[in-house]
Amino acid sequence: MCNTCGCDAKHEHNLSQENSDPLVTAVVEASTHLMSHNNHIAAHNREAFRKHNVLVVNLMSSPGAGKTSLLERTIEHFNSSFNMAVIEGDLETENDALRIRNKGVQAEQISTGSGCHLDATMIEEVLPRFSLKDIDILFIENVGNLICPASFDLGQEFDVVLLSVPEGDDKPEKYPVMFRTANLMLINKVDFLPLCQNFSIKRATISMQRVGNGCDILETSCSTKGGLSPWFEWLQGKVSETQRSQNDVAFQERIGEKHVKR
Repeated sequence: MCNTCGCDAKHEHNLSQENSDPLVTAVVEASTHLMSHNNHIAAHNREAFRKHNVLVVNLMSSPGAGKTSLLERTIEHFNSSFNMAVIEGDLETENDALRIRNKGVQAEQISTGSGCHLDATMIEEVLPRFSLKDIDILFIENVGNLICPASFDLGQEFDVVLLSVPEGDDKPEKYPVMFRTANLMLINKVDFLPLCQNFSIKRATISMQRVGNGCDILETSCSTKGGLSPWFEWLQGKVSETQRSQNDVAFQERIGEKHVKR
């Protein structure tokens, strides 16, 4: 864990003037300030994305769940339809960014060192490397971690969480913050189901519902390419919604300008 989000500190939820630990109180206050600053920067990021009509999707999962493989298959499918770019988050190396670049797509690496998540400031600092006006979809591949990434708004429009079959079907209930905020869950590596007979798609779905999330759940395999069509359709729909929404905004602004001129 890192020392930038407070996840290495002892959290006390019932603080009082009589028995509160000054150190714990200081940690809570620092964490509150940190989140406030992060949300402020995230709002600026989101404004920039919307201004340029960019759909931003934040991919989250544990390490090895298949985020990069999903991006590779997605790039292969949409390469002639959309302009895509990727922000890669890892503690060290540019291994995943190189895989994306090999597919002909711009990928910028953020190396967090000991940090266990990306935050809005990191995204803000890397954005000048992109020409947002030329991008349809920007993917953010967050650091592999089922805890801290869920707490940090980056300015994205949608959160997609991957649950791979080898991990087990109870992860939503064990890591509820991550799964509760997701707009879509992909149960990935379903080709492993014959080898992981303790994994149940039904139990994973129920586990997701128990954390209060009724979002769509898709079953995918990046190695066999099975089940990817519904994911592509979901993404296509979100791009269309983003472009239609921004066109509506632009239309309303033009109407407003005409009224002002009158």
